[in-house]
Amino acid sequence: MRFIDLKTQYAHIAQDLRARIDAVLDHGQFILGPEVRELEERLAEFVGVRHCIGVASGTDALLIAMLALEIGRGDEVITPAFSFIATAETIALLGARPVFVDIDPVAYTLDPNKLETAITSRTRAIIPVSLYGQCAEMDTINAIAARHGIAVIEDAAQSFGALYRGRRSCALSAIGCTSFFPSKPLGAYGDGGACFTNDDRLAQAIREIRDHGQDRRYHHRRLGLNGRLDTLQAAVLLAKLAVFPEEIAARARIGARYTELFQAHGVVGSDVGGAPLLTPHVHPHNQSVYAQYTIQVEERDEVAARLAQQGIPTAVHYPLPLPEQPVFSGLAQGDHPVSTAVAQRVLSLPMHPYLDEATQERIVIAVMQAARG
Repeated sequence: MRFIDLKTQYAHIAQDLRARIDAVLDHGQFILGPEVRELEERLAEFVGVRHCIGVASGTDALLIAMLALEIGRGDEVITPAFSFIATAETIALLGARPVFVDIDPVAYTLDPNKLETAITSRTRAIIPVSLYGQCAEMDTINAIAARHGIAVIEDAAQSFGALYRGRRSCALSAIGCTSFFPSKPLGAYGDGGACFTNDDRLAQAIREIRDHGQDRRYHHRRLGLNGRLDTLQAAVLLAKLAVFPEEIAARARIGARYTELFQAHGVVGSDVGGAPLLTPHVHPHNQSVYAQYTIQVEERDEVAARLAQQGIPTAVHYPLPLPEQPVFSGLAQGDHPVSTAVAQRVLSLPMHPYLDEATQERIVIAVMQAARG
């Protein structure tokens, strides 16, 4: 059993994928070739924004977005206490200080009720993370940011394709950033990412920063980096984009089926309160792409070991809150009890658009048995 089944996906797109890769090999424009421009145009149209700029990774997307906003030493950037480290490490790499805010106990995204108290005169941006496939509470976050004159960058590495109040993830703030890591909902066959914006000035800055800060060859207006999306990866993404709407629908269907199967085995609801097993909660105004189907379960590590014995792969996203990572031990941080509690219980199950019903039923039965010991 595969945790993410890229092999079956490849079988669906093999002919188009090979043709697109052969075209790149034929024209030889491996850096910022025509496929990159085509992909940027199609992704901007898909998301519903004026500009998409392809970059080398989701991490580079965050770094470049902050460079475009001229964030640097002495600044503060607010981000959730529970996420992958890329969100916080890019802040620190620029010399700014990551300020961690605890998460909502149901959706696992930044808790807007705890946001305003974290804002200081040094705060330059807020980076909410749209985790596990659904968007953060972007309208509330944007409203708070606007009152304080602060930019918002959506970290949409796990939510590309998702909807928030009828709008696409990556079209919800000043800059949206996503990742095309192979395991993401829209994944390349290597690293890749993109920045999205409606701001012409920011788009120009992002394009220059991703290519060593140059506005034309050997003319460098600003400091930049080598953060370009490879043409071959753009070709892969174009082939995958053709089936992406179908895969989004399949992910929603499979995520809902998981929850229904758990409910049929006696799991009720997804609210906190000490339940031995909790299923994901997707807010009614959200459509999740289920980058992961993540449950909470007591004795998580023991349950994962029992599932592994039955050939069922699992993953933990994430086992340690960001403020508790050794690299951030020197930062004075507030309390983040929800992040600490969730990190001890979350367990991600196999999830991809090609997961069949029989396999899902087997997984759910095995999880219930493992959770009972």
